[in-house]
Amino acid sequence: MKHKVMLMGVLGLLMLASACQKSASKEEEIRVPVEVQEITYGTVVQTLSFNGDIKADFDVKVYSKVPDRIEAFYVDEGDVVAKGTPMAKILSTTIEQGYLQAEAGLVAAKAQKANVQVEYERAKRLIKENAMSQQQYDAVETQYEAASAQLTQAEAMCVNAKTQLDDATIQSPIRGIVGKRYYDVGDMASPSVPVFSVVQMDRVKITFDATEEDMGKLEVGQKAVVHVRSYPGKEFQGSVSQISPILDPVTRMATVEVLVPNKDHELKPGMFAKADITTGVLEHVLVVPRYAAIESTSLIKVDNQDQVVKNFFVYVVNDSGRAEQKKLTIDYLNHQVIAVKDGLQAGQKLVVSGQNNCRDSVLVMIADKEN
Repeated sequence: MKHKVMLMGVLGLLMLASACQKSASKEEEIRVPVEVQEITYGTVVQTLSFNGDIKADFDVKVYSKVPDRIEAFYVDEGDVVAKGTPMAKILSTTIEQGYLQAEAGLVAAKAQKANVQVEYERAKRLIKENAMSQQQYDAVETQYEAASAQLTQAEAMCVNAKTQLDDATIQSPIRGIVGKRYYDVGDMASPSVPVFSVVQMDRVKITFDATEEDMGKLEVGQKAVVHVRSYPGKEFQGSVSQISPILDPVTRMATVEVLVPNKDHELKPGMFAKADITTGVLEHVLVVPRYAAIESTSLIKVDNQDQVVKNFFVYVVNDSGRAEQKKLTIDYLNHQVIAVKDGLQAGQKLVVSGQNNCRDSVLVMIADKEN
């Protein structure tokens, strides 16, 4: 009897301990720490991003028309030149001699015509007075016409020789900056290889290829924000200046050009640039930060073909202090924000930190951001 009483006592103690453990377990339900922010309406700027190389607005290659050795350079890379500025001198001994001969021929032709013109004027007076036969007059007139023709020919030859002599001095065809010099003194200039490149950098352009899908969103005049690695954090404002009217039949892409003012010449041709083009603006839409969303990729069948579908989920905290998973219907997204079409309501508490530790209906503990 004594042993039975002791056994019942032990069983009672065990039952009491089990009940206490269950109660403590219930009271100590794990709370997931999270940070939240209120979901509000906002404005989202829709953009398309492209990468491309910066080019000068104008990049003119300057060639030598005279295939001979280069005697001297008057400008070098980086120099500012005006239209017509002498840039280099080509060896022109033979051309100079030809020009001197042409000038001498012109002087002789002028003298010959002057002599014949005196005879011609005298012949015209005599024929009127019937003091000269028609045959004599015709002969003098023929000599005069021949002398006039010779003078015209000598003038043309002199102009041609002067042009060739001028070509021996290479001049800048535009106002700009010498971007590149391709020869050294003593090199043989070739009409097929440029001697200089002259660029205009007050404006620069960025060209890139856009897909067939993006073509429907791009228009001439749309604003573009350009970033380059040389100036971290700095933005350069530009606009779409040209869109190719045709697509490459192989790549199914079209060339797009963005023009950017470059008054201080900070943007250099050859730099790598990223252009964000504004294609539209969504106003009064629910906006959530992209980092708050959890992405899920799945494979579904569409017309008997596999198609990858990407879904986005977020967690909100309800009035009971528990997390609720919400699937988003998206209007637009970029790397920073998501414009939500359906799935959320303004005023809800969005989990922005700790969402990866959440599950549906889990109890959460909202962290105080001030601490």
